[in-house]
Amino acid sequence: MKIERVLTFTKTLLQKAVKPGDIVVDATVGNGYDTLFLVSLVGETGRVYGFDVQEQAIAATKDRLNQNGLMKRAKLFHSGHEQLAELIPEKHHGLVTGAIFNLGYLPGSDKTIITRPETTIAAIEKLLAIMAPEGIIVLVIYHGHEGGARERDTLMDYCQQLDQKTAHVLKYQFLNQQNNPPFIVAIEKR
Repeated sequence: MKIERVLTFTKTLLQKAVKPGDIVVDATVGNGYDTLFLVSLVGETGRVYGFDVQEQAIAATKDRLNQNGLMKRAKLFHSGHEQLAELIPEKHHGLVTGAIFNLGYLPGSDKTIITRPETTIAAIEKLLAIMAPEGIIVLVIYHGHEGGARERDTLMDYCQQLDQKTAHVLKYQFLNQQNNPPFIVAIEKR
């Protein structure tokens, strides 16, 4: 397949935005796969700030980073992503070049614990305030679960209303796949 799949395109966007030494955010660390990818992008001098409301996600991510000897590149917070501006040190405000959200629920866990559009929008607004120009926020929107359609619709309404002088917004989605496939929304700060 020559067209990039959704998750591959997510990585492509982040690779274009993030370089060694950068500051980035994993807003929903989950099982740590994106965190591991981000620490590889920022290198030894960069920093990844990770957030999750589930202790299970924080523990899985710590284990994954420790197994790869990369925990020193990340700081993980057992906290909602809406708290990111308060938890990321002020010295890094204005320097964030990339962020990723995987919205929905933590695979392999309680499917009633889901991301909420209100906290995600609050986090996006805070990220836009502390990001560097041309920084990219990638939202991977899984919407085939209970509450997923509401989150999808609320986020799409919000993103369509973002002032084009503030950000460019891209939607990347396959139109002919079954079973509510995930899609991405990328927001590039101007």
